[in-house]
Amino acid sequence: MRLRSDFWVSAYLRRCAGENVAAVLGRRGAAEAGAIFVRVDRLDGTVTLYGPAPQTELRDHGVERLWARLHREACIDAPRAAERLRKETGFDPDLWIVEVEDRAGRSFLDLAAE
Repeated sequence: MRLRSDFWVSAYLRRCAGENVAAVLGRRGAAEAGAIFVRVDRLDGTVTLYGPAPQTELRDHGVERLWARLHREACIDAPRAAERLRKETGFDPDLWIVEVEDRAGRSFLDLAAE
């Protein structure tokens, strides 16, 4: 059984706080199973977006949730990130968006191989 999205987001926000990294809920989605997207702002005008990795990746990693960067570059500009999240929200109105601010670009997520 998979951990509910609302519980996962709550735990993730606490993890970021424990690392002295600012993180806030940007958009609340469906509590039980809404997809979660994480926006890491480096505070220099650039952003890294993470979303759910393909389910096929989970088998080999032994983790409940696995994440993938949603763009090829290490980071993108903030307007491009906002547009991507707008499109994702149009496709799935039940999604969650967590916004993290960290100059080092740390996400604290289990990432799929890039």
